[in-house]
Amino acid sequence: MQQTRPSDDDSVLRWLIEGTAATTGQQFFRALVQGLCGALGTKGAWVSSYLPKTRQLRALAMKLGDEWYDGLTYALEGTPCESAIDDHVQVHIPDRLVELYPQPPNPSSLVAVSYLGVPILDVDGTTTIGHLAVLHDEPMTEQRYVAVFQLFAERAAAEMRRMRSEEEVREREAELASLLDGTLDAIVGLDAELRVTYLNHVAIKAFGDAQALRGASFLPLLDSASATRLKAISSRALIPGLQTASQRIVGGFDLVPHSSPPFHAEATLSHHVRREQWQFTLVLRDVSERVAAEQKLLALAQQAEVLQQEIAHAHEFDEIAGRSQPLRAALDDVARVAPMNTTVLLLGETGTGKELFARAIHTASPRSARAMIRLNCAAIPRDLIESELFGHDRGAFTGATAKREGRFALAHGGTLFLDELGELPLALQAKLLRVLQEGEFEPVGSAKTRKVDVRVVAATNRDLAQAVERGEFREDLYYRLNVFSIQIPALRERGEDILILAERFIAAAERRIGRRLLPLSSASRERLMRYPWPGNVRELQNVIERAAITAVDGRLNFERALPVHEPTARSGKRSAEPSDDRVLTEAELRALERDNIARALARTEGKVSGSGGAAQMLGMNPSTLASRIRVLGLARS
Repeated sequence: MQQTRPSDDDSVLRWLIEGTAATTGQQFFRALVQGLCGALGTKGAWVSSYLPKTRQLRALAMKLGDEWYDGLTYALEGTPCESAIDDHVQVHIPDRLVELYPQPPNPSSLVAVSYLGVPILDVDGTTTIGHLAVLHDEPMTEQRYVAVFQLFAERAAAEMRRMRSEEEVREREAELASLLDGTLDAIVGLDAELRVTYLNHVAIKAFGDAQALRGASFLPLLDSASATRLKAISSRALIPGLQTASQRIVGGFDLVPHSSPPFHAEATLSHHVRREQWQFTLVLRDVSERVAAEQKLLALAQQAEVLQQEIAHAHEFDEIAGRSQPLRAALDDVARVAPMNTTVLLLGETGTGKELFARAIHTASPRSARAMIRLNCAAIPRDLIESELFGHDRGAFTGATAKREGRFALAHGGTLFLDELGELPLALQAKLLRVLQEGEFEPVGSAKTRKVDVRVVAATNRDLAQAVERGEFREDLYYRLNVFSIQIPALRERGEDILILAERFIAAAERRIGRRLLPLSSASRERLMRYPWPGNVRELQNVIERAAITAVDGRLNFERALPVHEPTARSGKRSAEPSDDRVLTEAELRALERDNIARALARTEGKVSGSGGAAQMLGMNPSTLASRIRVLGLARS
């Protein structure tokens, strides 16, 4: 990143996002520090993680003068950083730093005159996880220093929180691995004081209300002799030299649940360290319940897999690039509704990036520490979508050989994104309405009611109000979903955002194909701006990809990449006004869309997806096109 100082705060923000969007971890923090020095014109800057037990800061990236001091660890005491960390405030010392702090955190020969630092807080707003600061050999008295510095602090905080979230997922996987190594039946997680931290399905069935048990001592669920033995065994397990990762409890335990008959169980006790705290896993082995335990473990493995997928999508909000007024209006709506628990309905054409907006809402919400689960209602066969949403019990239908958790269960405590909601079968809409209103459902093949706490963000490219009039969508569900709607602008409505996105896609294409590409020519820029983009951002990305693949001497080949005949209709809209200035009716618009899709199917001989298919020609998602073909009553030739 060049140290060219931007002229205003907007350009600083744009420069900051673009300069760090493609990096994570150490590379991200180096780029951030380099950019911070450039933006403020200071001699030094650093970002560090906070070690509360030793009251130290460890530099993730530190630049003083021309030298880097990554990994440097220093004590807070006697430094200006101490006030920032302890008081949770931004500290600005514009001049005479040495008089106040004779030994500031400075291992280099830089003579520091001024300092600006801020604590980095976790999502709860109270836990300090790091620190960002700059040093300069001249006074920093301009108020602009503070405003620009805050932009960098927010970016650093977002990355540190992402890294902590990733670390939590790794810890979750380690916990799951521990359970898989030693369990067949009831699983109980315990902390060092033998308080309950986790119960699997079999354990809940055996011991009762999980909510009441979590955080309570497990010892009252054992008879006196078993409780004494468990305390002795767990204490010995933590003594250095006597530690064993897992041990079978000879003779087992006698258990006395509060709401069910006593029973005897074989037992295995294992332990591990999580966040520097000892944790125990107690496995109570009941052969008659072994199958149920294995099913629960499969559900835990499924949840861990979903969390891994969420980490892979952690940077998708960075892809919402642009500065057009329609985009800013949509992002303003995101900022307003994200902190609430309100159901959100995202409206817009196919390919406008509705999933990115859903993730933006989730990331900025109090639920961001939990997963956002996704389901495309148009991509799941109608006879399986109920199981995908609500899960099923073993034997619920042909092929259901094991119990499976549904998307609502996996999204408990987090967010469920329902894409293409307009394609949800009418028979399931009543069940969805019940979950939204009551927070409860029954899995397929089960009579047991499940309670969940899930925020729903839905998206559709259909006019649901008209679908209600046609009897294709429940009116009560429509009003329950449409609490707060956000209109995602089509690409053709975003002006020069087209060029901003094109340049980003060109940079990505360069990395994928491994060769340099020339910048967009004036003719190419004009052509991209003139094209109506029926497939929106997704089509633009595909066009850039094709132009890059067929580039000659680094020059993008739009002659090959852009369609020869620009479309005259898209999603019920025309690329040009009718010659007689008529206002088209909904039926006329629908006929235009039907004719356009029919021509595409004719040219591809009925092929919908894949290379050379109608979806590629129209710039549409194959599942969305298949849905429109069905709705419009078209037959594939």
